[in-house]
Amino acid sequence: MPHTVESATAYVIEALEAKGAASRTDFDVPGIVTTTHNLTGTWDFHALDRRRFWGIAATFLRA
Repeated sequence: MPHTVESATAYVIEALEAKGAASRTDFDVPGIVTTTHNLTGTWDFHALDRRRFWGIAATFLRA
């Protein structure tokens, strides 16, 4: 299956909501997707180090 912006967005939403402590509305999901893509050069976020992912996500936490 090819990786697309849509599959990357779905991955981010799933990761954010996986523990039930946060929801997609707590974060700027498009910002996370764009920044992660710019840093990795791919829409396949599965290989991304989890610490790096959460570091990126933390910068897009809405107040």
